[in-house]
Amino acid sequence: MSLLPEINHFLLCSTPQSWIDQALNHVEILLIDHANCEKKAAGTALTMLFRYVEREHLQDKLSRLAREELRHFEQVAALMKKRGVQYRPLSASLYAQRLHTHIRKQEPGRLIDSLIVGAYIEARSCERFYRLAPYLDPELQDFYLSLLESEARHYQDYLTMAEMYSDAPIAERVALFAQVERDAVLTVDTEFRFHSGAAA
Repeated sequence: MSLLPEINHFLLCSTPQSWIDQALNHVEILLIDHANCEKKAAGTALTMLFRYVEREHLQDKLSRLAREELRHFEQVAALMKKRGVQYRPLSASLYAQRLHTHIRKQEPGRLIDSLIVGAYIEARSCERFYRLAPYLDPELQDFYLSLLESEARHYQDYLTMAEMYSDAPIAERVALFAQVERDAVLTVDTEFRFHSGAAA
């Protein structure tokens, strides 16, 4: 996957092996929370569609992204049903909250930071699918590898839009969120989730 080296450079750390080990011991929770994440990703895109109606390029990109995320949700839900995994409520991980805390409140900073955060979430998702795939059963491995291209494209779309809509270079904000994202991934979390930090 051609964007993977770029994504690995964008992220300041790899997913810890302790998280991989935890995921393999909690495949049911992995699938449920993955389904949740796909819905949240679609919801985030839709929220921005309503908030920034004057941004034509954003409207086009995020409407497509939302549809794709919902399709992924349907695919995860079908896999869960096939495997007898009952959908149930799960508390959210602290990952997104740790990133969103640093989003500026005023525009246009709010838009730029939200797009950068979107890029980091998509990049980390891509990296985790890739890291997990070799350890999974063939069906789940094929499915996760099939998601790499779209997740990488979503990362690229978010980052490109952040550059497009900013009147100033975004390198400083990217560097800030890179560190925040790294800390979120390496922070020990007591509950396993798709985007949780290192295993306790």
